[in-house]
Amino acid sequence: MSNNQLSCLAHLSAPTELLPWLNAEGSLTAMLEVKAGQPLRVERSFEGYRSLSLAQKRQLGVRGAMLNRPMLAWVREAQLYGNGEQPWVEAQSIFPLPSLKGRARRLQQLKGTPIGYVLFKRSRTLPNQRSIEKTAEGWQRQTLYDWYGRKILISETFLASFLK
Repeated sequence: MSNNQLSCLAHLSAPTELLPWLNAEGSLTAMLEVKAGQPLRVERSFEGYRSLSLAQKRQLGVRGAMLNRPMLAWVREAQLYGNGEQPWVEAQSIFPLPSLKGRARRLQQLKGTPIGYVLFKRSRTLPNQRSIEKTAEGWQRQTLYDWYGRKILISETFLASFLK
């Protein structure tokens, strides 16, 4: 079974009220802020360089002998809070080092800024490939964005508190 078929099967079993969020094109940040009625609060749990796993390299489109070589990326892990004390979304952004050239270097200085503010500043949508799956923490969407020729992998897991 292909990844697309698996993604479709996972998609079919996701809660109906979550489907618009899992399939949303454009800035999830903007949509979450509308739901919250206020700006998102971003709390980082990790930000720095990390070696990519084999699975992450594959998701980023790495092929051949490069799969067996170590590859570093700038990784940011954060919890996104809407209008309460419990986080709504756990997010992980992976910026491969080759993608952090020129103006894209600012992605390493996001601090508490939602990434959607930067990615969707000039465009409402970006070319992407997405998969959806159920994880132990909740429903997750993993999106590989093409941001002006740079690959960025973003995983967003909707936590139980989001649907309350």
